[in-house]
Amino acid sequence: MTNLLLFLPAALVLVAIPGPNHLYITARSIGEGRRAGLASAFGVETGTLVHIAAAAAGLSALVAASATAFGVLRYAGAAYLVYLAYRTLRGGGDGDGPALRPQPLRRVYLDGVLVNVLNPKVVLFFLAFLPQFVDRRAGAVPLQIALMGLMVVLFGLLSDIAYALAAGSIGTWLRARPAFRRRQRYATGLVYLGLGAAAVFAAPARRA
Repeated sequence: MTNLLLFLPAALVLVAIPGPNHLYITARSIGEGRRAGLASAFGVETGTLVHIAAAAAGLSALVAASATAFGVLRYAGAAYLVYLAYRTLRGGGDGDGPALRPQPLRRVYLDGVLVNVLNPKVVLFFLAFLPQFVDRRAGAVPLQIALMGLMVVLFGLLSDIAYALAAGSIGTWLRARPAFRRRQRYATGLVYLGLGAAAVFAAPARRA
């Protein structure tokens, strides 16, 4: 219980700090609307559930300990973000028309899942953060990791939804301006490219 009471405020603070997921959701919400932002938020946190399952099963530690596995994950995540940037830059209109064609919500959701599943920084987060609050004397370490991970997902989802709604409102105002519509896809594409570069430069795993 003491560890849990220490964990809750620490998790809240970390989740509240703007990070790559918030930037991705904000870009999606501004570019394609509030519904796309919300779909991205749910997709991202679904990806977090995959990381929690991997951490509880010990798979995250194996990935982080292997330079090859971590490198594959890192470059796969970067490549997918570059692909999203390419798709965004290629999919715009011309003139004063819509600068970015909204994608089907199912596709937006799956993009969010893949972006987070392939994010090596999330692997490092669960390896560096959650174990600090695990009490091995209490037993059932995987269950403790899963419980704390679900709390992170809940906090993260609330934070992501807030960003999606706020960015969606800003996006509605911006999309009413022709100058923004003409440049919208370029701004969104650059955000994806920046996130891809950040994934490439994620700290490599130490060799065991």
